[in-house]
This record gives sequence, C-alpha cells and structure tokens, in this order.
Amino acid sequence: MKAESVHETVLIAEAIEALAIRKDGTYVDATFGRGGHSRLILEHLGPKGSLIIFDKDPEAIEVARIIGEKDERLQIAHAPFGDLEEQLTARGLSEGVDGILFDLGVSSPQLDNADRGFSFLRDGPLDMRMNPEAGQSAEQWINSATEIEIADVLYQYGEERHSRRMARRVILERAEKRITRTGELAEIIKEANPAWERDKHPATRAFQGIRIFINDELGELERGLEQALKMLKVGGRLVAISFHSLEDRMVKRFIAKQAKGDNYPRGLPISQDMLSPKLNPIGKRIKASAVEVDRNPRSRSAVMRVAEKIAQ
Repeated sequence: MKAESVHETVLIAEAIEALAIRKDGTYVDATFGRGGHSRLILEHLGPKGSLIIFDKDPEAIEVARIIGEKDERLQIAHAPFGDLEEQLTARGLSEGVDGILFDLGVSSPQLDNADRGFSFLRDGPLDMRMNPEAGQSAEQWINSATEIEIADVLYQYGEERHSRRMARRVILERAEKRITRTGELAEIIKEANPAWERDKHPATRAFQGIRIFINDELGELERGLEQALKMLKVGGRLVAISFHSLEDRMVKRFIAKQAKGDNYPRGLPISQDMLSPKLNPIGKRIKASAVEVDRNPRSRSAVMRVAEKIAQ
C-alpha cells in the first residue's frame, strides 16, 4: 500500500455519541475508510460487543485487516454497503444490529493519491473507482459516452450549470487524442467553464459528478438506507454523514418518509400511530463546528443526520 496522507475523520465525536453505543451491542461501520470511526466504536464496546465494517476499497480493507488481527471483535466485509443485508445475514445477524453508520464520499487518502484518479489537483490515471479491481473506469467512460450522456452526468450528479459546454469540449478533444489523465480532463473542463467561482476549481463539480456516476454512489446509498432500516433492531440508531447536497437530500427524505409512515390518501380517519412509522428523527442536522472546520476545511460541507428505529 502506498504512503498516504492522514485522514482526519469528520464529526467523529458527534457520530459516536449519536450511535448511543451499548458495550455488548453489534454495530456496522458501512464506510470504513481508514478506520477513524471504527477505532472509536471499538473503544466504546465491551468484550462481547462486535463491529462489522464495509468498504469496496482494497486499500481500506488492508487497513481493516491490520486492526482485525489485534481485535477479534472486528469483522470485515470487502463489499459495498448496498450488500448490507446479504452480508449481515451471512454472518448470522438476521435479527439485526444496534447501530449503522454511513460516512459518505471519498477519504483524504483517496483524494490525495494521484494514482486513484479522484482529484483534479493531482495529475494521475483517470480512474475514480472506489474499487479499482471492478467496474468501468472514468477513462473508459469519458472516451466512450455520448455528448448527451456526459452532459447529463455532469448536470445530474455534479449540478454543473455548464454541463453542455463541457461535454461538447470533451467530445472535440477526445476526437484528437484519447483522454487518459486527470490533468488532461481538468484542463478541458476548466477551459470550457465560462464562470469560475472564487476559491473553487472550475472542474470541481464535473469531477464530483463523474465520480458519483462511476461508483453509482446515489444508487448504492438508496439501497444501503433501505437495507439499514431492515437490518436495524428496534431502538437501533441510523447515523449518516453526507458531504454532497444530493446525498444529504436523499438521507433527509428517507428519514422523513420513514418517520411519516404509510402513505394513505388524505381525509381517511387514520391516526398517526396507525401509519406505522419506522423511524424517529433524533435532533436536527449537525454540522461541523467552527473549530473543526478551521482544523479540517474538508469538514465544511459535512452534514450529519440521526434517526432511531421505533418499529419493525
């Protein structure tokens, strides 16, 4: 594994508090990363407690295995959290777990390692896959997708207003030469962006959109939330930290929908308890403190939402 930057876990104390950890409980870190949350969860667990971690990234799994060699309470699932139900059931946990944590997005080591191809600031192979051993790379996609497909991805997942201009420029450039490097793509996007924002690289939204698409991050989040609800015990906590407005919107709407319960037509004589709500939101959204943002600027966009399961 390559030498990496130190990953500073965002909202770590707040997330651990929100999980309301029981010493003999069973918990899931659905996005292990480099283990910041997992290490602290293990510190709060007793000898009979257990933690199951998920990650698609082979480098993250390598870190988890090092921890697991010294702590038998840790179980490792080298899988996307969209497979949460399957993985937990295979481990004899069909009756559920006491808490599930999602820390979405990419980690600092993934961003800072040019070979992973996530960053427009560091030239490297145009990859962007969370698991470099599976699926289509960003290079394969950007050199084969149609102009409309590229524009749609930049607009839908990156919320990029100038997606059509950027897509058109990509098509023109790749006709001359295959796009294989992050630096090349960043320069193409930058030149096609007519409205640079202060303190934001012109390729920020485009790269974000491509990454989300390549890894099916929103589709996996939808599957993960549904399965998390199913696999939580009554009284178990769901904690989700988002770094992107699309992700946070999905989490917010999911919790609101499950807190409301069944969707009957208006006007029926049905009380709130008859709607069978499944979740109870715990508090309001939580943002990183000014002190944390000052120490770790990447925490600025973090939003944490918490809910407790109240019924099967």
